[in-house]
Amino acid sequence: MYDNEMKLEFLSKSNNEAFARITVAAFVAQLDPTIEELADIKTAVSEAVTNCIIHGYENTEGIVKIKGKIIKNNVEIEISDTGKGIENIELARKPLYTTKGNLERSGMGFTIMESFMDEVEIESVLGLGTKIIMKKKIKKHKVDLSEEDFASVGGEY
Repeated sequence: MYDNEMKLEFLSKSNNEAFARITVAAFVAQLDPTIEELADIKTAVSEAVTNCIIHGYENTEGIVKIKGKIIKNNVEIEISDTGKGIENIELARKPLYTTKGNLERSGMGFTIMESFMDEVEIESVLGLGTKIIMKKKIKKHKVDLSEEDFASVGGEY
């Protein structure tokens, strides 16, 4: 089924956003991503978790769940809450749309997720919560070894 899988739950406190980023980055590291690929995933996770905390739960406390799955060199990250849900997903996906105009960087969360990940799915039911599924393919990186380098690591041509 999956090559690997992880699950994580934490309180919807803003200081847990960094914890979520680091945990997902450590999980994805087994695929040997580039620094850029890892930064993309961390940024998308940060935006999704922040949305759960700020929009899903607003001024209440709840649980944010993260599931990570690896299938070959593909990563799937699912981030969900049981908060208030999104009334209009298509409207929420539009750049600069926000229900929190007083906050810095408002209205770019979904746009950022979509630009850093290969695929983003959003499922939401009013009063029940939101689930965001983000997918990214980690490219296999070829290492070009010279004959001398190859020999130095025990290889033979």
